[in-house]
Amino acid sequence: MTQFLPPNLLALFAPRDPIRYLAPPTRLVVDKKTDGYQGVGNFLDCFEDPKETPPPTRGETKDERIERKRREKTEVAASRVEQDRTQWDPSQIPSATTDAFKTLFVGRINFDTSESKLRREFEHYGPIKMINMVHCKTTGKPRGYAFIEYEKERDMHDAYKSADGKKIDSRRVLVDVERARTVKGWFPRRLGGGLGGTRRGAPEVCTRHSGREDQSGSIGRGGGGGDDDRRDRGRRDKSRTRRSRSRSRDRGARRDRDRGATDRDRDRGRRDRRERERDGGRRDRRRDRDRDYRGAGRGGDYGEDRKPTAEELEEYERMRIKEEKNDDTVIRPKEEPQDFEMAPPPPAADSNGTS
Repeated sequence: MTQFLPPNLLALFAPRDPIRYLAPPTRLVVDKKTDGYQGVGNFLDCFEDPKETPPPTRGETKDERIERKRREKTEVAASRVEQDRTQWDPSQIPSATTDAFKTLFVGRINFDTSESKLRREFEHYGPIKMINMVHCKTTGKPRGYAFIEYEKERDMHDAYKSADGKKIDSRRVLVDVERARTVKGWFPRRLGGGLGGTRRGAPEVCTRHSGREDQSGSIGRGGGGGDDDRRDRGRRDKSRTRRSRSRSRDRGARRDRDRGATDRDRDRGRRDRRERERDGGRRDRRRDRDRDYRGAGRGGDYGEDRKPTAEELEEYERMRIKEEKNDDTVIRPKEEPQDFEMAPPPPAADSNGTS
């Protein structure tokens, strides 16, 4: 079959050239004699003096390098924020609304929400003058928040009170007033301000709520909250703890009452059981006594041909009367002392009707 292959494929199956023959060496390298190794004593003058040797330098570890880069990055970002805060002037923004006291801030908007959809949702509270949806300067994508200016300030207040938490395109929006031009010392979130503390840093530093839920009122350097927020949260936690403690006490008292009722029912059942056992024992003793009495009358253990004597009959009768007296004895409950005095009975009237 190989003879039918083309020449280019037959060249692949052609044998290689034979290996070139080399004559073996007359003497191996390991068999050659050398002068041997010499010491470094002749080269000691080339080394430097130990007294002139500089101290060893300590290298930077991986964790230290990461921490240094993070610290440098933080310092650069902080300096950039400080520079931007000095240059930030909300009144010079060209796309801002005309009246800040009629403007409403809407955050957490779905990125697919359009301006017409936002207008339809917020026109229920009053006529809208303009809507400014903020977009990224580099990519042109929406940032997720917008500013809505109403024609009347009353309509803006109605929307502020009612539209917070409204669901638009499967997302609940956050509604607040514009604070950049109405609150002194206010800065946006990108400049270290903003309302709320959900993105301050570590989880133990950040708060779990944001926006309208933070009503501490301390918005000094951008609405971060600060110590007043922590005090308010502490008061809320203490009140919640007091409520939980009161509920636990109520549950404990209810459990004690139920346990007391169960114990009383158990004691009542135990008393009833003892009374039944006592009554059963009385009936058994009466039955045995009557059987013995009848047996004694008929002869009983004394034999059929012997009748009981008068002394034996008298002894049986005396035992029967004694047991009946013991069975009929009623245990009266102990009378509790009374806190009041009984009134003396009225004097009896004589035959003339005078007392």
